[in-house]
Amino acid sequence: MKQQRQYKRFSTKLPVSLEAITTNELKLFNVETKDISANGAFLYTKEAAFIPDDTQFILNFYNPEKKRIRLKKLRQLKNCTGTMVRSTPEGIAIRFHKPVELFV
Repeated sequence: MKQQRQYKRFSTKLPVSLEAITTNELKLFNVETKDISANGAFLYTKEAAFIPDDTQFILNFYNPEKKRIRLKKLRQLKNCTGTMVRSTPEGIAIRFHKPVELFV
């Protein structure tokens, strides 16, 4: 089955501070992206098995100067919110609540 993507996906490793929004406790993770698009990102994390589906997150992305991907509006990627849509042994996929602007 051919995938129909609305936004172009960029394979790049960006550091991310990930805060799980839960009712009982604060969970923080420092992870990095496998890839990112305007609509979401896949994040490497070994804790994926412990994160319930539909968990919501606050994400703060950091763009090291050396990266070939440039973030058009870096402010959009500070306190960005999203929901986990799937997990694998490698990590989790998060869909942003609002699309962000990226360009290369």
